[in-house]
Amino acid sequence: MEGPLKDVRVLDLSRVLAGPWAGQTLADLGAEVIKVERPGAGDDTRGWGPPFLADGDGNPTSDAAYFLAANRGKQSVTIDFTRPEGQELVRQLAASCDIVLENFKVDGLAQYGLDYQSLKAVNPAIIYCSITGFGQTGPYRQLAGYDFLIQGMGGLMSVTGEPDGAPGGGPMKVGVAIVDIFTGMYATTAVLAALVHRERTGVGQHIDLALLDVQVATLANQATNYLVSGRSPGRLGNSHPNIVPYQAFATSDSHIILAVGNDEQFRKFCGVAGVPHLAADERFAANQGRVRNREALIPELSALFRSRSKAAWIEELGKAGVPCGPINNLEEVFADPQVQARSMCQTVQHSAAGAIPLVGTPMKFSETPGGSRQAPPLLGEHTSSVLERLLGLDDGRMAALREAKVI
Repeated sequence: MEGPLKDVRVLDLSRVLAGPWAGQTLADLGAEVIKVERPGAGDDTRGWGPPFLADGDGNPTSDAAYFLAANRGKQSVTIDFTRPEGQELVRQLAASCDIVLENFKVDGLAQYGLDYQSLKAVNPAIIYCSITGFGQTGPYRQLAGYDFLIQGMGGLMSVTGEPDGAPGGGPMKVGVAIVDIFTGMYATTAVLAALVHRERTGVGQHIDLALLDVQVATLANQATNYLVSGRSPGRLGNSHPNIVPYQAFATSDSHIILAVGNDEQFRKFCGVAGVPHLAADERFAANQGRVRNREALIPELSALFRSRSKAAWIEELGKAGVPCGPINNLEEVFADPQVQARSMCQTVQHSAAGAIPLVGTPMKFSETPGGSRQAPPLLGEHTSSVLERLLGLDDGRMAALREAKVI
């Protein structure tokens, strides 16, 4: 079924994760996404393995699982735009597109005539989204930005990990490249807003997205905690700075997450745990008191949790309506009946590997379901079809461009 962005065409000049994540999200929404890659090499992440996708005979292909994670639903066109002929091909493609995504260094595409001003000249309505580490302005604008670096610079690692002095204490990055992913999502939101603006006015625009800006923005309550109090929050491991008890606890056989969101839930928890007196204790009856007195409360709760198994706690707390859950590995995640019911793993047909599993889209629409069923492309898989359909190139012209290694 057609997605809500049917008839929107995206030229994806980006690589690695932040830009490709935006392109993949737009493809999930039904847009036609044309990914331009380097001939013979492609997106860097095609080689970021193991693991690599296996072909029908079980032999590894040249595409890493990392590439598959951010490029479903796209068409791959190989063009060497360091060459004048390649630059002209990209400009012609941009003339027929609504959106351009790129994540080169500041002014990196200007030398090829593929910056916003150059493409605006051939398509005044173009929406051009630039993703960089630090943005188009400011003293760091020329510096390269990487997710890990930005997690540190942007404060995330100062609030992630066990406290200094605790076993395993010290700064810790998030287990996925969360800044890149959030930047891709902000990019998607921004270009959709720009599309609405263009519908009203006919005017395109340049969108300037920086990983550091996104990291600061997504500090959320932790950033506001600092701005309101003037005190930098520290690392609390699996604890929450503003809610108690809201953390992981060791059980007799595993671990469990307890996520008490209000005082009534705490009262119910105490009933299940057999300690109703804690809910009546003036130190713990209200969340403000529990936050102030967490050092007194948490050791008592930790001892309680070790008295029963994970399954027992989840069953009993679940019956009482107390939010709790397990800490699953990925095998357990994709075996979970709720994850399966929501189609968060889907099977698609890959040109080299046949049927392969991919993560599904979390966006569910009642009228325009979307969600691409097209596998991530082989390098250059759609070069001929796209250049013929959009630019009118015939076989002879494409043969000449291949001979010259432009495509």
